[in-house]
Amino acid sequence: MDFTQDLHCLLSEQRRKLAAAEAMELDLDFAFRLQLKEALAASLAAQPSSSSSAAAAIIEQPVVVIHDDDVNAMTLQREELARMEREMKDREQSEAETLKMREELCRRIHDEKVAREISAIPEKDWQQWGDNFEKPFGEGSSSSSLSREEGVVRVYFKGLVSEENVRGRKVVLSGIGVAICDLSDNLIFEVSKSLIGNGTSKVAAEIKALIEAFNAAIALDLKRVVYCCDYYPLFQFVSGKWPAKQRKIAILVDQVNLLQRKFSYCNPRFVARHDVKFAFKLARDAIESQSTRLAESGSRSLNETCVICLEETDVGQIFSVDGCQHRYCFSCMKQHVEVKLLHGMVPKCPHQGCKYELLVDSCQKFLTQKLTETMQQRKLEASIPVAEKIYCPYPTCSALMSKTEVLEYSKDITGQSEQSEPKICLKCRGLFCFNCKVPWHSGMTCNTYKRMNPIPPAEDLKLKFLASRSLWQQCLKCNHMIELAEGCYHMTCRYHNNIFFVLTYYNTPSSKIFFLSFLLARVSIHNSP
Repeated sequence: MDFTQDLHCLLSEQRRKLAAAEAMELDLDFAFRLQLKEALAASLAAQPSSSSSAAAAIIEQPVVVIHDDDVNAMTLQREELARMEREMKDREQSEAETLKMREELCRRIHDEKVAREISAIPEKDWQQWGDNFEKPFGEGSSSSSLSREEGVVRVYFKGLVSEENVRGRKVVLSGIGVAICDLSDNLIFEVSKSLIGNGTSKVAAEIKALIEAFNAAIALDLKRVVYCCDYYPLFQFVSGKWPAKQRKIAILVDQVNLLQRKFSYCNPRFVARHDVKFAFKLARDAIESQSTRLAESGSRSLNETCVICLEETDVGQIFSVDGCQHRYCFSCMKQHVEVKLLHGMVPKCPHQGCKYELLVDSCQKFLTQKLTETMQQRKLEASIPVAEKIYCPYPTCSALMSKTEVLEYSKDITGQSEQSEPKICLKCRGLFCFNCKVPWHSGMTCNTYKRMNPIPPAEDLKLKFLASRSLWQQCLKCNHMIELAEGCYHMTCRYHNNIFFVLTYYNTPSSKIFFLSFLLARVSIHNSP
């Protein structure tokens, strides 16, 4: 009530200031017109008498000065005040309706309590003094305030996520339903509401429905509630038995825990699905209403909120991940795939904890031709074990192949299976040496070739020089180069989990002593029984 009075005082003060500003503006305009007339009269006094009549006519004409900026500012202020007044009236009407519903609820709780008391009175006692039994609503200790403290209500809620077909397009819509009932399951209050920006998370929709139910119970001044849940994961979350691993779910669960503290009694109850059928119907009605509005929107585009950038995007620009059906806009998906490909990884669904890999054919909707080819290459690299990888030695080809495939293909073509024999590239069909990994050295063995070519190719020398200058290390099994970006000198190959150290860093006597001590400690621990 104090807040409403302060808001009324603030609006009155703003109106007074606006009226004073308008009055001052009129006074300034009037003063400006007077000064302009005096200046014109003084200027025309020095002119010939022939123009005196024309000058008098000019002076007598009213001068209208309009300042567009001031007029716009005044108009905006008046519109803002009018909007605030409308919001205040709407707020007062909403509070009045809430108070009326609260009073009706208290009356029903009181009547139900009195009915239980009457049913507990023995028939003999009722015949003796039943005519004098009365407990009026709002009087004495059994009034509405006591009923609000002692009465327990049941709260049913449901959050739904459904894929609807709207004008030939599949759109994911979400809705929630809330039903607050007395202990006899007589409906007291209901909520049917659409969820915007929820995505495909069923857990998030259920928690948001519970939050809406708690807010409705708090608005009705209910102090003792039992909320009925039919979704087992949510029941485990709110009971504190399961920790929420996803950050978004954890935030919503924390919000539920804060709202529960506002009740003097708040207890969860796991029920069967048919027990929340009325709340389910309310949630379904919200989804159907939203679907109908979208279908009747005519030429307007269907929009969906991307849960990464939180932007409203046309559903035609929304990508649905195959398998998990998580949905994101094309722009966010393109950035996600680019980053993963840049780090040499196979892109997966951006949803936290989701393991579904993205398909190249599906991602062609938002990827460029170059990114598509890079993604295909990453897929191929991931499908071949590190020990099985081999590349064509010809610079114009450099195709990635599997050793087993090369051996089988070459055997089918040449009929020879020995590794010392020439092998054929699957792409360019060029002959190369399987052991030396160079173009085929005809007429000489591998040992003879290595003796005659002791210096590695220029490309290999450049790579080794760059690795030495950048302090890269090479895994002994897969030969991948590893860069120490940050952290300690401990490095692990992501393909073989080989652990080794950047020996180049240990170039001072103290570092060498520390490193040797560390190695000796590791050896003694490894050899200890």
